[in-house]
Amino acid sequence: MNREFEISPVVRRTALLLALFVIAATVTWHWANAAGLSVVLPDPAVDAALAAKSGKQTAVVAGGCFWGVQAVFQHVKGVKQATSGYSGGSIPSPEYEQVGTGMTGHAESVQITFDPSQVSYGQLLKVFFSVAHDPTQLNRQGPDTGSQYRSVIFYANDEQKHIAEAYISQLEQAKSFSGPIVTEVVPLKAFYAAEGYHQNYAALHPDNPYIAINDAPKVEHLRQQFPDLYRK
Repeated sequence: MNREFEISPVVRRTALLLALFVIAATVTWHWANAAGLSVVLPDPAVDAALAAKSGKQTAVVAGGCFWGVQAVFQHVKGVKQATSGYSGGSIPSPEYEQVGTGMTGHAESVQITFDPSQVSYGQLLKVFFSVAHDPTQLNRQGPDTGSQYRSVIFYANDEQKHIAEAYISQLEQAKSFSGPIVTEVVPLKAFYAAEGYHQNYAALHPDNPYIAINDAPKVEHLRQQFPDLYRK
């Protein structure tokens, strides 16, 4: 072998360090943009009062991959169940592969079943906007792109619609985010639970790199920012 074409140890080491730097920068970008940076937000000025008796209500939201959104709300006190699924499209009982094409109109969504005597609808929206996703990203969330990853609040009744619209207006007036909020507020027509292998995905696969980079930070932000609402 002609030594004139051999790579010197210095060049090899420099190339390795450059590669490691690129990897670290990429991971940092995903951590900050895919997981979203935690934002401290005010309490909703318009909200439902806590119920006098225990009960059950539902809320449906969409904000990127449903694994992370589900994981966040599974750690919120007063939430009885969080289910990954699909909403917003016209195809009944869609499958994941169909939704992934972006052609069904459905968004990856999460149905939150909660006790209104323990947590209010407005508090759930505060969690949604501050740590569950970035409401300024249009048709994407971090590394995931397409209309199936859009930010949506699917309201079940006029009260939920009023609270959601009022809170978005409040956040915009306060300039809580560096960019405009692109979250849609639309009526809930149907919610279809996703396939079983999508349920509790973050909890069951904590070592998955996607979960570690994109979703685990969201739960940690919840723990830090909402100590009174966080549960293990």
